[in-house]
Amino acid sequence: MGTHVIKMPDIGEGIAQVELVEWFVKVGDMIAEDQVVADVMTDKATVEIPSPVSGKVLALGGQPGEVMAVGSELIRIEVEGSGNHVDVPQPKPAEAPAAPVADKPPVQTEVKPAACQAPANHQAAPIVPRQPGDKPLASPAVRKRALDAGIELRYVHGSGPAGRILHEDLDAFMSKPQSAAGQAPNGYAKRTDSEQVPVIGLRRKIAQRMQDAKRRVAHFSYVEEIDVTALEALRQQLNSKHGDSRGKLTLLPFLVRALVVALRDFPQINATYDDEAQVITRHGAVHVGIATQGDNGLMVPVLRHAEAGSLWSNAGEIARLANAARNNKASRDELSGSTITLTSLGALGGIVSTPVVNTPEVAIVGVNRMVERPVVIDGQIVVRKMMNLSSSFDHRVVDGMDAALFIQAVRGLLEQPACLFVE
Repeated sequence: MGTHVIKMPDIGEGIAQVELVEWFVKVGDMIAEDQVVADVMTDKATVEIPSPVSGKVLALGGQPGEVMAVGSELIRIEVEGSGNHVDVPQPKPAEAPAAPVADKPPVQTEVKPAACQAPANHQAAPIVPRQPGDKPLASPAVRKRALDAGIELRYVHGSGPAGRILHEDLDAFMSKPQSAAGQAPNGYAKRTDSEQVPVIGLRRKIAQRMQDAKRRVAHFSYVEEIDVTALEALRQQLNSKHGDSRGKLTLLPFLVRALVVALRDFPQINATYDDEAQVITRHGAVHVGIATQGDNGLMVPVLRHAEAGSLWSNAGEIARLANAARNNKASRDELSGSTITLTSLGALGGIVSTPVVNTPEVAIVGVNRMVERPVVIDGQIVVRKMMNLSSSFDHRVVDGMDAALFIQAVRGLLEQPACLFVE
């Protein structure tokens, strides 16, 4: 038997270190070739690390949340054959003569192998399943679902890696009656529990980017009300006629089209700002970042060359990118290079929001909830479908009047949707 050491790979783009996000194996596991053993995160994306060999896990080289250098030891595996790693014992240091100590044998010292080598029992830094009383591991989506259902996660058995609680575990917990000792307390019970959640992985990156954006960008927001009655009628008509053959259209591809057309007259908004070099780059291509909420946090996959896509091609690409982001399958290229961002909370969109500019961009357009309400048109009270756009801009680059005129142009296009397609 031999030892195969997997080192942290060079992921490219000059990256010198990455964050270890999650282990999918533990010490003692038997793993297969090409099995994913860990997720690591760069500044742009989560990357899966597969094993090139089959064997038994001897040691793990770090803990989730730890920042590791490229080339450092990630995992040690016992394999058939010689493996790729040989521990060479280092020579013993010369010992200076010492006076004998009565009734005690001489003490011999020996230099241990490198610090990353697994101890003889092969149990270095194991990631073990959660034990009773330990703090439960779960994604934000699972935590919210448990909170809404009145379930304390400490009572739920986790079947995921390292004892992580999955949605299936909640389903199993709720499907069987719980004993009095194992039931979550009712809504009026006094609670003294607390939970510490480490800020690692995507959540750490989000925190860093938001902090950096709020510190560096001179934010200002502008909110405009839009009558989308005609737009919704057009969308429903197109879906009725072409939905089965071309796919159903949501509101997003229409919003993307409105941005594309409006930006022709406002190139200063489809821009990025390098504040260190003091250079503004105005882009001809419209690469729209689509803010997407997943279980682990917010990601922004990029719809490239939106100006060249039809409603249906952009809709299909938006759906593909959103699915990839939610499943942590989006590549680094798919998560970078946007020139303006579109963010929407869908049915939870509220009345007004103040989105944070996705630096180095200078504008983000936020979509609020669509509602039916009475409005006055030509002296008559009528029911219309109304929606707000809540948008933020970098005031260092975009003047307030330009921002208002840009959103007014978007409004005009959405309220008269035929104008979206008139060249």
